[in-house]
Amino acid sequence: MDNGLLFDARARVLADLQARRHATAAAVSALEDAVSQRRWWAEQWPEGEQYVAGLVAQDVQDALFETVGRWPLCLECGDQAPQHALYIQPDLGGPDPVWVCEETGDVVAPLGGL
Repeated sequence: MDNGLLFDARARVLADLQARRHATAAAVSALEDAVSQRRWWAEQWPEGEQYVAGLVAQDVQDALFETVGRWPLCLECGDQAPQHALYIQPDLGGPDPVWVCEETGDVVAPLGGL
């Protein structure tokens, strides 16, 4: 397993957490757990390393949903739409994951670029 991919995934998700003011202790803990679990996953399936960053983002998103609700929220649609989240596309998380608005389907930002 290339540790650089894990460090990159962690940095990109942390940047997005910080950008949306969700880099709380609980969120960072969820991020660390996700990175640890995906390390094992990538060691079992080396061909899947290219998907790690997006999958880590999805894992953090799932963990936060259980505790604080939807993250990250879409800020692109403004008040015209009900509150909704962004999601990682492609579904498997790679190789170049982007945040997509769940209402419009528009790409909002690359992972790490919120």
